[in-house]
Order: sequence, then C-alpha cells, then structure tokens
Amino acid sequence: MSRRSAGLIGTWAEIQRQQRRQEEAQQRASVQHQREQERRQRAAERAAARSQREQQAAYRRQREADARRRTEELDAGVEVLKNLLKAGCDAPAFTPAALVRPEQVEPFAPGRLGVPIPMPDPNAYQPPSQGGWGFGASRQAQEQARARYEHDWRAAQAAEAQRQQQLAVYHQQYQEWAGEQLATIRRHNAAVEGLTAALQRGEPESVVEYFTAALYASQGWPPELPRQVSASFDSAGRQLVLNWELPGYAVVPEVSLVRYMPGADREKEVLRPAVERRSLYRDVLAQCVLLALHDLFAADRFGVLDSVVLNGFVDDTDPATGHRTQVFVATVTVPRADFARLNLTQVSAPDCLVGGLRGRLSDRPERRTQVRPGRLPGEVGGSVVSHGGGEEPDLYEMDPLEFEELVADLFRAMGMQAVTTERSGDGGVDVDALDPDPIRGGKIVVQVKRYRNTVPPSAVRDLYGTVQDVGANKGVLITTSAFGPGSHAFANGKPLTLIAGTELVDLLRRHGLNGRLGGIPERQEAAAGPDTDLDADLDADRDETSVLGLTWTGDVALDVCALVCQGNRILSEDRFVFFNNPRTPDGTVRMMPAVSPDKAAVWVRFEQLPSQADRLVLVAATDPEVNPEADLSGFSDARIRLSDPSGTAIDELDVSDGRPGETALVLGSFRRRANGDWTFVTGGKGYPGGLVDLVEEYGIEVD
Repeated sequence: MSRRSAGLIGTWAEIQRQQRRQEEAQQRASVQHQREQERRQRAAERAAARSQREQQAAYRRQREADARRRTEELDAGVEVLKNLLKAGCDAPAFTPAALVRPEQVEPFAPGRLGVPIPMPDPNAYQPPSQGGWGFGASRQAQEQARARYEHDWRAAQAAEAQRQQQLAVYHQQYQEWAGEQLATIRRHNAAVEGLTAALQRGEPESVVEYFTAALYASQGWPPELPRQVSASFDSAGRQLVLNWELPGYAVVPEVSLVRYMPGADREKEVLRPAVERRSLYRDVLAQCVLLALHDLFAADRFGVLDSVVLNGFVDDTDPATGHRTQVFVATVTVPRADFARLNLTQVSAPDCLVGGLRGRLSDRPERRTQVRPGRLPGEVGGSVVSHGGGEEPDLYEMDPLEFEELVADLFRAMGMQAVTTERSGDGGVDVDALDPDPIRGGKIVVQVKRYRNTVPPSAVRDLYGTVQDVGANKGVLITTSAFGPGSHAFANGKPLTLIAGTELVDLLRRHGLNGRLGGIPERQEAAAGPDTDLDADLDADRDETSVLGLTWTGDVALDVCALVCQGNRILSEDRFVFFNNPRTPDGTVRMMPAVSPDKAAVWVRFEQLPSQADRLVLVAATDPEVNPEADLSGFSDARIRLSDPSGTAIDELDVSDGRPGETALVLGSFRRRANGDWTFVTGGKGYPGGLVDLVEEYGIEVD
C-alpha cells in the first residue's frame, strides 16, 4: 500500500507541478504580451512625437524658405534699381527701322480643305473567288461589287468637287484678306517713310512723335516704371524740350529683409535704413534722367537734336489741394557734344547729372522738395504733345465699343492681328485675335468686362466653354476690376489668361496706349447699422460671393472661425467671425449653414474686404462644451471646398491634419496679391491651449 500510495502521491504531485508550470508559462506569456503592448505603445508614441517634430520642422523650414524668398526678391529688385543705367545702355537703341512692319501675312492654311478626297480603290471591291467560269452566283457578286464601286466613286467625285469649290472660295477670301493686310502694312510703312523724311527736315510734330515713341519703345526702360511725357521741339534751336515722369519714393522697397520668428510663428519685416533708402532713391532718379537722355540721343540717327532739356517730375498728390500735381525733382539742359563724352556705364549718376552735366537734382525728393524746372514744353511756342497723365481716358467711363477697340489696339500693339466682333451673334467673344508666333501662337478669343466689382467665376467658366466651342488656342478675360480665388482656381491648368484692371493699365502703358482706373473714390468701409438688411444685400451680390465649405473625417466636434487680418494682426475684434459673432459688421465674411458634404461653411466677398486687409485666416478648434477632453488627433482628411453660392464646385484646397495634444489649428489663409487677386497658403500651426491661445497671437485680448 505504501508503494501504491507513494505512486499516487507522486502522480498527483507531478500533475500539480505541470499545472504550476502551465500557470507560470501563461503568466510569463501574459507579462510578455503586456510588455510587448507597452513597447508598441511607446514606439507609437515615439513615432507620433517624431512625426509631430518632423511636421513642425517641415513647417518651420517652409516658413523660413518663404522669408528667404521674399528677401531674395527684395534684394533682386534693389539690384535692378542699382544697375538701371548700365542695363539700359546695354539694350539696343531705337531706330526708324523698328517702326517698319515686314510685308508678311499669315500663310494660307486651308486645313482639312487642303486634303483631297480619296477615291475608292477598285481592288477593294473584288468579290472573293468562288471558282467556276464566271457564271451564277460569282457573276452576280461581281455585278454587285461593281455597282457599289461606281456608287462610292460618284459620291467621292461629288465630295471632291465640293471640296475644290469650297477651297477656291476660301482661297479667294484669303487673298482678299491678305491683300487688305498687305495694303495696311504698306500704308503703315509709307507713313513711316513719310515720318522719317519729315524727321530729317526737322518738322516739329514729326520730331516729337518720333522721340516720344523712342522713349515708350525703349527696351532698356523697366516696364514697371512710369512713362508719362509732354514734349515740344524748338526747330530754330534744334532743341527737344520735355517733361518726363520719374518713379515715386515707393520704387525703393521700404523693407530690407524678412525674417521668420518661430517663437511667434510670424514673419518680421526689417525696415531699410532711412539714409540708405533716401540715397538709393536719389540715385534712381538720376539714373532715370540719364537713361532717358541716352535713349533720345541714341535714337537720333539723323542728327536732328543739338540739345535736350529734360525736366523730371513725380506725379504726386498736393497735400494743400488734394489734387494730382507734377512735382519737379530734376532738370538738366544737355548739348549733344557734352553727352557724347560721357561713359555712362562707369559714372555715379547723381554726380554725373549735377557735376558733369550741371543739372539740378532735389536734395530731398522723398519730401517733395522741388527744383525749378528748366525750359518747359509750353514755352517753346509750338504745339505740345502729351502722352499719359490726366488726359488718359477713364476705363470705367469709356463707351463699351471704345473699350473693346482699345483692347483690340493693345493686342495689335503686342504684334497680333485683332478685330472687334459684331455686337449680335458674337458668341460671347468681344475681340478675335491671332498670334502669328509658330510655337505659342494661334487663335485667341477675348472677352472684356468693364466691372467695378470682382468678376464672378461663372464668367470664367463661360469663357472656357467658348474656347472649346470655337476651337481656339486660348481665351483671355480682361476686366477693369479683379478676380477672386474661385476664378483663379478654375483657370489653373486651362488655356485661360485672366488680366485684372491694374495689369491692364500696366500693359496699356507698356505699349504706348492710354488708360486709367481713375475718378472713382476708394470704397469706404460701410458701417452696418441696426436697420441694414445684410441678408438682402448678400442675395443681391451672390455672384461676388465665394463659399468656403469645410469637410473632414472624424467625430470630434469643431468650431470653424475666420479672422480678417493685416499681416498676422486682426483688424479689429469684430473682424473675428465665430459662433458668438457670425459675421463682420459689413457682412463681407459670415458663417452660413453648411450644405452636405460640408460640415461648416464661410461665405466671403473678397472684393469688398477692407482695403487694409491682406489676409483671411481660417482656423478650427475643438468645442470644449461638447468634447471637453477631445483634441485634434481625429481631425484628418480635411479640405476646403471652394464653390459659388449655387453650389457649383470650383476647386478643393487640402489643409493639414490635426495632431494629438492640440485643440486649435490654423487651416490656412487667403492672401491678397499686389494686383488685388487672392491666393491660398496652407497653414498647419497647432495650439495646445485652444482657440484662446490662437486668437491672442493674432492680437485679440481674451479676459
């Protein structure tokens, strides 16, 4: 019994030991699994932290790169100003030959009419061989084949005859058109010959016409500088007298460099030292005077000019009267022989103008300190020819037909063929243009809009449809106002060019044409009183409104807000649009009910934002009342859907995802460009302190 009991006890003990080993193994496996889970969690946390650091580093690098780019642009602009005279002297001089147009027209291009209709091939109509002696079914098949061939041959002959007839008519039309074009070119060249002969005879009107054209067509004169001139010619003294506009003080950038401050997440503009800016501006004025003199004497291939009197002025506002006036800041009288002795590429422009040529240059032109001008054009005794300035037509007030003709003149001045269309049946085309360039050229359809408010995106879409309907190479939409981000987003990547009012005026001046956007006082910000019907006003201007629809994945409750800013500072607290302030006082920005699939919507009238506003910042923040413990880790796949009030989508703008620990995020900002248009810049900076931290950084004091 003792041995059997010992055996049972041993078996039981062995079973107990096995159970303990299994329990220990299970416990070790559980501990190991728990440690593995902890290791994975730590790895995930490290990866998230690393991803956050990488995103923050990438964001910082991008902002630093933007600051460097702005600084480089400023440096490049200043370098152009410093080398203005040297670059202008290196440019080819204007000659009478530049006015001559080659006697060439676009070659005859019949297109598909030039391809003969192919005649049917008899071999293609032979029936398959069936053997035998040509009787029965084989003979019937041959007769049917011959009938098909003869039918197709007659049809091809008729089509070919019709093609040749159409080709002959088209060729006749081309010859008539080409003859008219050649006649126009020959009349122009004959007028140039007459001008050259009158120039050699010293006729005052021809002399003034030629030399003002030389100034306007100068390839060495930067296009962004003004070109307003009044001139007359003293034939007895062989002296050209002119008033020539010089650039204002703003031509020298006030900002010297731009630094990114990561602590405040903003760009800091470092101002240029006042002494340096004043010195450079005075140097630029002297260079402009010398360059204008160089262009005039270099263009004088017939020895018409013995001397030139040039009075340089700045077109400015008289603080006493509030009207535009000419402030003379430089004047010089230069004999040809004295100017010919100069080496302009090596001189100090102010020293050359004042010391070498005994001219006068204002000591403080930035303060409108004037000099007494020399001989004025009106004192010569003959007629005074003026281009630019107050005589320029106001584009807002022009007759619509005259405005279309002015646009056609602009395209012709750019070397293209252009005609205005008939008022009826034009298919939405105001000007038909043809660019003869063999690479980038082709047919261009042009629409013009004399608007004061932003052109709606629907006009851009209509133009694109017209381009496709008529088979044009490009569509150009020209307006006296501006385009919103919706228009630019739709035009991106399409054969469309959008020209805003400021760009149009610049193009006109660069090509010797006149036009201004004047006579209209700047839009004043409307103060919304208690009786203002903002909703009715919004409905009346729906075409001017852009809808910014926000969508994202995740269940976190968010508040979407907008700030109207100048730089990184909000204009005023009532320009912060959020749940307790759903619209700005003037109604230009407002929160609106979202339409699926959007979760939030902001309606904006970019054109009517205050003139000092250059940014519209969009932000998102968690709702502490709905989800007090939530952060933005669940905020992903976020985008802004850009559309018009009718719901027609124009574009989608991607924004940054949220990150753990952050409860507010800058989605991005719409920024006003120099020409008045708006572009979108993605944001990405997050704030652990929520909306309070964010708005305080933009200048809002939170109690």
